[in-house]
Amino acid sequence: MANKIFQNIVYQLRDIIDRKIGIMDDEACIIACSDTSMIDTQLPMLENMEDEVNGVLVLNGFTYKAVGSKNKTENIVFVEGEDEEAKTYASIISVSLSNMKNLYDEKYDKANFIKNIILDNILPGDVTIKAKKLRIPLDTHRVALLIRAEEVQEETAMYDLVQGMFPDKEKDFVLHIDDQDIVVILDATELTQGKDIEEKARQIADTIETEMFVKVNVGIGTVAENIKELARSFKEAQVTLEVGKVFDTEKNIISYENLGIGRLIYQLPTKLCEMFLQEVFKKGSIELLDSETIITIQKFFENNLNVSETSRKLYVHRNTLVYRLDKIYKLTGLDLRTFDDAIVFKVAMMVKKYLSSNPIKI
Repeated sequence: MANKIFQNIVYQLRDIIDRKIGIMDDEACIIACSDTSMIDTQLPMLENMEDEVNGVLVLNGFTYKAVGSKNKTENIVFVEGEDEEAKTYASIISVSLSNMKNLYDEKYDKANFIKNIILDNILPGDVTIKAKKLRIPLDTHRVALLIRAEEVQEETAMYDLVQGMFPDKEKDFVLHIDDQDIVVILDATELTQGKDIEEKARQIADTIETEMFVKVNVGIGTVAENIKELARSFKEAQVTLEVGKVFDTEKNIISYENLGIGRLIYQLPTKLCEMFLQEVFKKGSIELLDSETIITIQKFFENNLNVSETSRKLYVHRNTLVYRLDKIYKLTGLDLRTFDDAIVFKVAMMVKKYLSSNPIKI
C-alpha cells in the first residue's frame, strides 16, 4: 500500500484530532505524519506490541497501537499524549487504517485475480471459489481488449491514461502486462453488438494517440459469457493482433470475429501450409507473377471476378484483362474466372503471405 495513501488518511484526520498523529511501518520508521518533518525518521523499535493490552503501548509521551494480524504487526499508529483520549484516537486511526488497507487489498486482489485468469496462472477449479470470495460476479459478460503500443513504453504513463478512462473498478479491469501490452477486461453487458465494442476500442486508441502521440493496435477477443472464459477471450485478442499483422496491416482495430480465412490459416501447422503451396502451384510458377499481374489479381478479386468492372477500375481494355488472366492460367494452371480456382488461388496467396511473415504461434 503506497505511503501517499497513509498520508491522505493522516491529512483527513488531523483536522479532527488536534494532536500530533502518524503511522509507522513494522520497523518503526514514520511513513506518514501530521508533522511532515518527522516523515522518514526512525523511532526506537517497539518490542512485543502484540503482547500489550489491546495492542496499545504508552511510552515517552505518545500512545501507540499496532495494526495487522494477531501474529504480525504490519503498521503502528501513534498519537501524542498518554491519556485515555489518546488511546481512543489511536483506536480510531487504527480502525480507519485497517478498513483502508482492506479496501486497497481487495481492489488490488481483484485485478491480480483477473490477470492470473487470463494468463492461466490459476487452476480452473479455483476460479469460482476465489471469484466468490472477492465478490466478483461469475456470469457477467466480458470481453478482452489487448492494446499493444508499436514502440516500447518505458514508464506506466499509458497504463495510467487507460486506467483513468475506466473509473468504475468494479466493472472494468485495466491490467499492465508488459512494456508494450495493456489489457482491458471490459464489461460487455450493455455492449450488445460487435461495433459497440469496436467503438470502445477506437476511443482508447484515439485517446492514447492524442494524449501521448503513441500509435497502438487493439485486438478484440469474443465475448466471454462467464469469468472462466476470460482466458479464451484474451488468447483470441492475442491471435487477432498476430493475424492482423499479416492480413490487416491497414487496420489498427481488429476483431477476432472478423479475421475470416486468416484465422483458419494461422491455426494450420507451417509444414501443412508449405505442402499446400507445393500442391497448388507448378514448380516456380508463383515466382513468375510480376507486380502488374499481382495487382490485376487483387483488383479482380475486389470486383467479385467481374471482368468488365475490373478492366474499368484498372483503366485497361477488356481484352487486355482477359489476356492477363489467360497468362495466369498458363503459369499456374488456375483459371481465376471460375469460382473454385479463384478460391484456391486466394487461399494460396494468403498462405504464402502468412509464411513469409514468420508468424508467432500463441
